[in-house]
Amino acid sequence: MTFISYAQNFEDVLLWRALGNIKNGFYIDVGANDPVDHSVTKAFYDAGWSGINIEPLPSFHAEFERQRPRDTNLAIAAGAADGSLTLYDVPAVNGWASPDRAVAEAHHAKGFDVKELTVPVRTLAGVCAEHVRGDIHFLKVDVEGFEGEVLKGMDFVRWRPWVLVIEATQPDSRVTNHETWEALVTGRGYHYAHFDGLNRYYVADEHRELLEVLAIQPNVFDEFISHHLDKAWRKTERAESDAAMERHNAAQANEQRLEAEKRALAHANKLVEQIEATRADSERAQQWGRELEQRLLATLNSTSWRITSPLRKAGALLRRLREVPVGAKARGLTRSAVIGVTGNERMRRLLIPLMLRFPRLSAKVSLMLSAVKQAPVSNLAPSVANLSDEVRALPVSARNVLADLQRARRKTQ
Repeated sequence: MTFISYAQNFEDVLLWRALGNIKNGFYIDVGANDPVDHSVTKAFYDAGWSGINIEPLPSFHAEFERQRPRDTNLAIAAGAADGSLTLYDVPAVNGWASPDRAVAEAHHAKGFDVKELTVPVRTLAGVCAEHVRGDIHFLKVDVEGFEGEVLKGMDFVRWRPWVLVIEATQPDSRVTNHETWEALVTGRGYHYAHFDGLNRYYVADEHRELLEVLAIQPNVFDEFISHHLDKAWRKTERAESDAAMERHNAAQANEQRLEAEKRALAHANKLVEQIEATRADSERAQQWGRELEQRLLATLNSTSWRITSPLRKAGALLRRLREVPVGAKARGLTRSAVIGVTGNERMRRLLIPLMLRFPRLSAKVSLMLSAVKQAPVSNLAPSVANLSDEVRALPVSARNVLADLQRARRKTQ
């Protein structure tokens, strides 16, 4: 598994190589600064360790309280004796706060703003007596030139951190300063193990096996990456994932749009087909109407239609005869109808074959004719009753011709 380093100079990589096999280890970080950026203890905390973070700046201490609930977070400075001191902070640069006035003046000379604040001071021995209940696996000290004072306040006889990591250069410089304090640790049973360009590593007598492990700088075999690189990679992966998701969503939306367009086109084509079918049906209906009209006109103008006109009239008359109720008016109407029919030569020629074909109709017509002949003149239709005996003796066809002549004469008078 790849180790993620949060420390400024990969100090945590070297410590993990030496101590990573320890479960639930314990650390002390003097000058802890930030719980994540440049933190030597962040990776260990994530692995289940816990410890003491000493950070006097209120803003950073508040972050430790928020992000490191398993740790003991102390808003103090460590020194040679309990009390208080003036801390010089450089807000523009994270990690440059120092109790050393000379260091503050050097930063100010470079143009940096320096702020002063008074903080409480306790010795490391006192802190350990109050909070430590087992082994201290490593002690890290980074206090910008105040390392000697911190080490003076530690009881290395009673409290034996396995490994010491102590900043060994002047602030913001490659110039080493370990000569001023190294005897405080080598004289207490600690052996120099490694210098990484910023810090010196020491191992307690009772853990000499770690000297060889710490002798080599972090390298490819430690299988680590920096927190910042990991963060950048994760950000890139998230961006790629988001971009892939956006592409997927865009492709899906485009697919849905194409499908909707396809359905709309199919619906439009169906409507066009329906319109064309309706138009075709309409044209067929119009054509059928025209053809029917032509056939009707042809029928009405045909010789057969004209020839059968009397037959249709006779049929209509017979239907009327069937519908007329029995009574005086009905009998008069019937007599008039019978006289009109029998007086028409064409009608007689049409009726005689029908009567021969339908005996019942022949019998009924015969009865009607007998009734007409037996009826008194007053009961006949006016067209017959008003005639003289000479005229009435004439055939019906002759009487009709005479009537036509009389009508024509009246019109000319």
